[in-house]
Amino acid sequence: MHPTTLRVGFVPGVEPDRFLRRWKSGRRGAWLELIPIPLSRQHEALSAGEVDMCFVRLPLTSDELHLVPLWQERAAIVVGTENALSLLDEIDPDDLEGETEIPATHADDAAERIAVAATGAGFTRVPLSLARLHHRKDAVSRPLAEGEPTRIALAWPRDADDPLRQEFVGVVRGRTARSSR
Repeated sequence: MHPTTLRVGFVPGVEPDRFLRRWKSGRRGAWLELIPIPLSRQHEALSAGEVDMCFVRLPLTSDELHLVPLWQERAAIVVGTENALSLLDEIDPDDLEGETEIPATHADDAAERIAVAATGAGFTRVPLSLARLHHRKDAVSRPLAEGEPTRIALAWPRDADDPLRQEFVGVVRGRTARSSR
């Protein structure tokens, strides 16, 4: 008999390796398959059944999904290494006065915006995890003081709730085989 596989998607910036290690250490009867999902497709991947669960970046509103909020990501500013803002440890919103912002044009454009910022054309705002993911030698990221954080959540369809998914929620929340809900 082939073991069951739980397909867990994750959006850019989420590093699900620690959850995979916890899952494997519990000697569970199901395989865990991790599947990268573009931010623009996080809801669609769940709705289409491409993944059983997904680490998503909020906001994501749907009455059809269970959402378990997990952690917050700090906002970051990315600038080229030649920009004076690169000398700061943390950027205050007032520091951005007179600077050109490179705005998002679509949900999956963080790497492109960071590449443009690296040229010295201005700055871009991204979650710190995306700034780290798309790190470049010609750009630096700095935390944005008072920046609105984003939140990562675990989502799955309400009509597909089962003990296997609940077991994974427990792993993500840090429950062990010996702890109870």
